[in-house]
Amino acid sequence: MAEAFGISPRTATAITLGISVAALVAPSFMRPFLLATTTKAKALTLVTLLCGFYMAWNIGANDVANAMGTSVGSGALTLRQAVLTASILEFAGAFMVGSHVSETMQKILVPGTFAGNDSLLFSGMLSSLAAAGSWLQVASYCGWPVSTTHCIIGSLVGFGLVYGGVNAVYWKSLARVVSSWIISPLLGGLVSYGVYKCIRTFVYSAPHPGVAAARAAPIAVFVGVLAFSVTALPVHGSSLVMAAEAIGLGALGALIINLIIRRQLGGLIGEFCDIPVKESSAGGAPAAASLRKISFTDRIEGPTGTQLQIVYTVFGYLQVLSACFMSFAHGANDVANAIGPISGALAILHGSKAVTAAVSTQVLAWGGFGIVAGLLVWGYRVIATIGNKITELTPTRGFAAEFAAASVVVGASRLGLPISATHTLVGAVMGVGFARGLNSVRGETVREIVASWVVTIPVGALLTVLYTSLFRLLVPSLA
Repeated sequence: MAEAFGISPRTATAITLGISVAALVAPSFMRPFLLATTTKAKALTLVTLLCGFYMAWNIGANDVANAMGTSVGSGALTLRQAVLTASILEFAGAFMVGSHVSETMQKILVPGTFAGNDSLLFSGMLSSLAAAGSWLQVASYCGWPVSTTHCIIGSLVGFGLVYGGVNAVYWKSLARVVSSWIISPLLGGLVSYGVYKCIRTFVYSAPHPGVAAARAAPIAVFVGVLAFSVTALPVHGSSLVMAAEAIGLGALGALIINLIIRRQLGGLIGEFCDIPVKESSAGGAPAAASLRKISFTDRIEGPTGTQLQIVYTVFGYLQVLSACFMSFAHGANDVANAIGPISGALAILHGSKAVTAAVSTQVLAWGGFGIVAGLLVWGYRVIATIGNKITELTPTRGFAAEFAAASVVVGASRLGLPISATHTLVGAVMGVGFARGLNSVRGETVREIVASWVVTIPVGALLTVLYTSLFRLLVPSLA
């Protein structure tokens, strides 16, 4: 951690200790803990919250690459900037939108199957969190960007099948979730392929790519902020009012990015917009570029020199915005992997009526804190895999991948679908690679990632069964 962020070992140790103390002390001030009337209930509530924190911590440690890996890989953000930015937006996404997916996560198992055996169901919920967290910690240490959604759902289903039988699983709900795992990387890949092809077709092939990039940026920001507003902001008022708000926010974002670009690059754009794509020949004189109308499927080499500098600077700004969008989207979707089982376990301990809106809000905030903690302490480990090893990334490629993945993930969060943010972003990065040509995607890295995905579900299920048996020995009843 110290080496990754360029801080002293003493500072890194202080940060880690501060997070550890906060994680141990904070639960005693939370409403679920205060609801407990007996010492045993308080102890079990504390264990529940700590297991949820452990799972959320590992989500942050492993899945930060989903939000910021491409930004760091392309050079748009430094590692420290990426982690600090993601910390704020991951928490905001988890707290503001995370409840939609958390409700779906609680519908994987059929509670009636375990009627009269609450201690078994409670053990299964905690064991699922512990098992998923354990596997994620191993994956984070090895730098594998595995799916936290796969892990927790595999754990829950494994517990349900072994201890409750086939009827213990909501197969219809599970089928809806699993189908989203297949659709999301394909959709992410298709959207990123289209976005990057548009950049190459309408920006790279323009007579003056720098000017084209500067003109395209406000449009991209307007579309992105509009989509973000529609999917992420809480529903309130009439549809007409919400649409007007979304359009207004989109227009404001477009205006701000236009002002930033004009202020930072106005001189370059005005001075060099007449320089051809190939700026100089061997003799130092400007070389005439023979520009032609190209099709969407043509292979485009792209600009060089000053034009390339302008294009990359503009898309560097856009990639920072898309990374923020992706961080919010990831926090909104993946916090449910920790919060769903926590809410289920607390409902068993204190009764479903006791898990009020105030409790749910505190638990969401707790999950958001866990994600941020894991992101700060271990999040840098997985960034390199998505940021550099799948395909070589630049600001334009990184923007296309992040914009596509964030759009898919936020849309799924609003629909309550716990899709895999990892799958979506890896699919989006591959889509950008395929847009450059099949040889641009590193097959060996992709095979390694897919193998880790395949292993995740059975490992989570097996660990859950093991942990459940151990937990039942320690806590045979909740009374």
